[in-house]
Amino acid sequence: MRIIAGQLKGLNFNAPIGHKTHPMSDKMRGSLFNILGDINGLSFLDVFSGSGALSIEAISRGAASAEAIEADSRAAKVIRANLAKLNLTEHIKVSEAFVRSWLKTMPNRSFDIILADPPYSDLQTATVAKLVDHLNPSGLLALSWPSSEPIPEFGGVKIVKNKQYGDAQLVFYRKIS
Repeated sequence: MRIIAGQLKGLNFNAPIGHKTHPMSDKMRGSLFNILGDINGLSFLDVFSGSGALSIEAISRGAASAEAIEADSRAAKVIRANLAKLNLTEHIKVSEAFVRSWLKTMPNRSFDIILADPPYSDLQTATVAKLVDHLNPSGLLALSWPSSEPIPEFGGVKIVKNKQYGDAQLVFYRKIS
């Protein structure tokens, strides 16, 4: 995998081996960040993080901070190795935890942008709905979701954009103030 844009553009990093993660394609990741636009100084939460690609891309493009949440210990190990290789350990915090558990232990944490790419074999809609509580006012939730599934609706946010990419789609929700 490679970083698409920003200060670290073109650098490579690894994805976890196996079927538990489904890394977002470069095309879809590039589109995600193009839609987000200027992210300088913003805080990111990257849940169901996999390789950490979304956190890494956010920091490369100027985000102030990122936190990557990943339950799979092998994937979390790959994220930590990627951060060490790219000298990003001071910019991205890795939490090895199930997203639902992390949300319960961090009730007062909030972020400007939350990136959610749940495993397509277990979409965890109820957990994704709880992410809304961790958005800053006017914050944005970007959700990677299978095209074959109906777009979920959550209280406290409104859908502001939806883009299709073959068997996947990106759904953007804005927090309602």
